[in-house]
Amino acid sequence: MGKRLLSVGGLLACAAAVLAQNGDKAGETQAERVPAHLIPPAPVLSPVDQIGTFRLPEGFRAEVVAAEPLIATPVAAQFDHQGRLWVVEMTGYMRHVDGSGETESNGSIVILKDTDGDGRMDQRTVFLGGLVMPRSVMLFREGALVAEPPRLWYARDTDGDGQCDSKELVADDYATQNDPKLGAKSNPEHASNSPTWALDNWIYSANHTTRFRWRGGTNWQRGVTIFRGQWGLSQDDLGRLFYNSNSDPLRADFVPTAYLERNPNLRQPFGGNVQIERDMKVNTLRVNPGVNRGYQPNQLTADGKLATFTGACGPVVYRGDQFPDSFRGDAFLCEPTGNFVRREKLTEKDGVITGANAHPGAEFLASLDERFRPVNMMNGPDGCLYVVDMARGLIQHRIYLTSYLRKQIESRQLQAPNDQGRIYRIVHAGKARRVETLPAKPAEDALLAKLDHPNGWWRDRAQQLLVESRNAALAPRLREMVKATKTVGARGRLQALWTLEGLEQVDLATLEAATEDPSPEVRAAGLRLIDGQLRGTQREQAMLLLMRRAGFLSGPEQLQLLFTLTTAATPQADTVLRVLLMNGPSSTLRQDAAISGLGGRELEFLEGLLSDPICGPEKKEHAALVKRLAQCVAVEGKPARVDRMLEVASLQKTGDWQQLALLDGLASTVPAVVKGRPAPAVKPVRFASQPKGWEALQRIEIPEIRERLERVAPMIAWVGDGKTQVEAKVRELSESEEASFKRGKELYMVVCGACHQPHGNGQEGLAPPLKESEWVLGSEARMVRMVLHGVRDAITVKGQKWELNMPAFNEALEDQQIADSLTYVRREWGNTAAPVSVETVKRIRAETAGREDSWTEAELLKVP
Repeated sequence: MGKRLLSVGGLLACAAAVLAQNGDKAGETQAERVPAHLIPPAPVLSPVDQIGTFRLPEGFRAEVVAAEPLIATPVAAQFDHQGRLWVVEMTGYMRHVDGSGETESNGSIVILKDTDGDGRMDQRTVFLGGLVMPRSVMLFREGALVAEPPRLWYARDTDGDGQCDSKELVADDYATQNDPKLGAKSNPEHASNSPTWALDNWIYSANHTTRFRWRGGTNWQRGVTIFRGQWGLSQDDLGRLFYNSNSDPLRADFVPTAYLERNPNLRQPFGGNVQIERDMKVNTLRVNPGVNRGYQPNQLTADGKLATFTGACGPVVYRGDQFPDSFRGDAFLCEPTGNFVRREKLTEKDGVITGANAHPGAEFLASLDERFRPVNMMNGPDGCLYVVDMARGLIQHRIYLTSYLRKQIESRQLQAPNDQGRIYRIVHAGKARRVETLPAKPAEDALLAKLDHPNGWWRDRAQQLLVESRNAALAPRLREMVKATKTVGARGRLQALWTLEGLEQVDLATLEAATEDPSPEVRAAGLRLIDGQLRGTQREQAMLLLMRRAGFLSGPEQLQLLFTLTTAATPQADTVLRVLLMNGPSSTLRQDAAISGLGGRELEFLEGLLSDPICGPEKKEHAALVKRLAQCVAVEGKPARVDRMLEVASLQKTGDWQQLALLDGLASTVPAVVKGRPAPAVKPVRFASQPKGWEALQRIEIPEIRERLERVAPMIAWVGDGKTQVEAKVRELSESEEASFKRGKELYMVVCGACHQPHGNGQEGLAPPLKESEWVLGSEARMVRMVLHGVRDAITVKGQKWELNMPAFNEALEDQQIADSLTYVRREWGNTAAPVSVETVKRIRAETAGREDSWTEAELLKVP
């Protein structure tokens, strides 16, 4: 976990070199940066002594919940409603520096129990043993969902003895990057994990683009979802998902991301997978020479401490009731390479969440012990926060392990022991810890009451158990809870509403009550569920309800209203949509919420908007909305529709903000040409003759218009315009090249997809787009060098500057694998560049064999 996320994926490592590690760069100097006499010893401490090395804010303390020999190598855990703790033991992980033994069946899911009520687990039952590198557990019905790559099992305990007696296969393509069949290529650091039953009754995972929903019996529904993070997943009270990756401490989905996938013309819609913490600086208590690239400049501070995040993982949103109220809703995350836990204070404005270190200059929990390795966290039924500690010296996987780190491990005897593990409870002194449990099969009355519990752990558990019951007879009582605004809290009403949805018992009368609820969160949930009714047999009645309530919803729920109105897709709904957009605040989140549902009809909505008096001269602050709509029409690229938009632009009052915004939208699809950099790819819209609107616009002499027309010009082409009109035909791939493309597609999802995303559009603040990138479509020699040796510092892609620290793959990937991956990205997502041959990679590898550093943009631009 000590490598930046840009190295994500089972890098499909080659056979290990005799004198080097997979993580080494060719010719790289790995000098020690911290003198040996400044490195304190790292003795093996008992759990109690380890707590003595912790530094926590005043009023907090840590308690031992479980430790070796009761558990070994824990990586995830989850409480059940009986107070038992289910723990995933990934016993095979890095037992030796060379990583041998990872295919052995020595992993387990164990159930821990506190039999004497002293708060510490003292009984161990192996629920399911003989597993190869298990990585996740999620309680479900009579047992749990268990992730054992490449399978997701439903493991059942049918007789209640705490041991699995049957398994049903839910998926055979889960965490495939860690499939034991890959042998030395199997990568546990970057594979699917953390299946989580979310508020909307879907099961989401980190590092996985499939979501699951149980529909009863053995019926599992699968759905496509976005890529989320690396290790760990959590949700807040509203069901918004939070996650992170090595060097990117916290991201979140502000909205249900399925909405954002509706419109293929909407580029990089805002609201899903948003970076909410941009400050990467960390504050450790001790020097940290034992990080994988501690020899590199800027990895450590001048005094030898970790400078920035390099192993962030295991986030959790605190939803308990034991800490002071000011902690509720904050996010906590682990940093095992720096031996600390960060608390992020989250703030929200107009639906946008931002995070900042809640303890500037320090961390919430920091340890002086190098063997304290927090890798996961969870809320507990007692309202406390729980930390899963792998408790070992070596945490870096062999695929990324550098010779520098191996020397650190061996010279300071950090490899052993590797069979320890601790789980700690973080408690605040200001409130007594309250232990609550329910029997194995709780009464429905008790579960209904728990839906309104102040601790989110209980609300979630009650909802899941009620949905799992499939008992439709509970619907009347749940509907009453939704309506009980004086006796049931807002969070309880929200959870009751989603429980109804899980039981498939939502009705319009309840949704009407929800949209009239005093809580904007409940109103938003009601609107979201009306969306489903608009797609069903009660569409007409749902439309009437939506239109009747739309004018009375002026709070934060308007964001959801924008989504739902576009699902309605009627003239009346569009009229309301225009009013909401133009009278509300101008924000990318609101704009994209609306445009995400306008796929294929952005032009019509745009014309209606511009002809509406509400879009007058005084509404200039909404120019971004008009620009975004125009951009979608340009991305769609249909000549007749672009022609009409040009005509609409020409008919606007000359020089007014509306005309400028329309042209800005068109121009935004044409990457800026930067002197000295590769010319960006431009695919023009081809017309049979000169568009009338374009001709009319050309007659305008205002400088602001002329400048925009010049930027738009590369995308406008017609027969007889004097430009090259014959579009080069894309050469079909040969049989061997097609095979390379297919191999590259599989490799991309493992190596590159976590950063650049399956859609190739990249991630804000982390990885630039590959789709239509001038670098991808340009010199293959530059691309090969990038993959071989990495890229650092600033680089401009499609007119946007990115700060990169992309690692080298020269040791991790073979020549054929590099050729395959580059062939794929140069021919996917509409890219039309030539494939890359293995011979080209071999030649360039030989030419650059002595290179020690990553490439910079300036250096790459000198390569033809």
